[in-house]
Amino acid sequence: MSAKTMPTMTARRPAWLAAGVLCLALGTIGIVVPLLPTVDMYGLAAFCFARGDRRWEAWLLAHPRLGPPIRAWREARVVPLSAKCAATLSMGLSCAAAAFWLPGMLAWLPLAFCLPVSAYLWTRPSQVAALPCKN
Repeated sequence: MSAKTMPTMTARRPAWLAAGVLCLALGTIGIVVPLLPTVDMYGLAAFCFARGDRRWEAWLLAHPRLGPPIRAWREARVVPLSAKCAATLSMGLSCAAAAFWLPGMLAWLPLAFCLPVSAYLWTRPSQVAALPCKN
């Protein structure tokens, strides 16, 4: 790393840290708001923390509830089956609520977003594939 890039990276660390905290907050809100992807936001928070403050990244990855899905996504792009089911259920409920409360064509807007997200989600593996045995 050259001397020119070092001050730039140091100057950006607070911005990366702030972005990580924002993503962590949005992920937490996403637990109860179906259109905010919780695990994705936590993964993005870990990405930002890796550039802003490694201690925050280490805390997030070591967290007993938040760490395992983030590590699974980082290592093998795995989304646990329980997370897929919970996400699909919450998206379905929010789309049903939107169909009931939103007027006319606006009622279809959440479905237009939720269907591709759900399709992508269900194309991800649910568990890490077994590695072949080495003899």
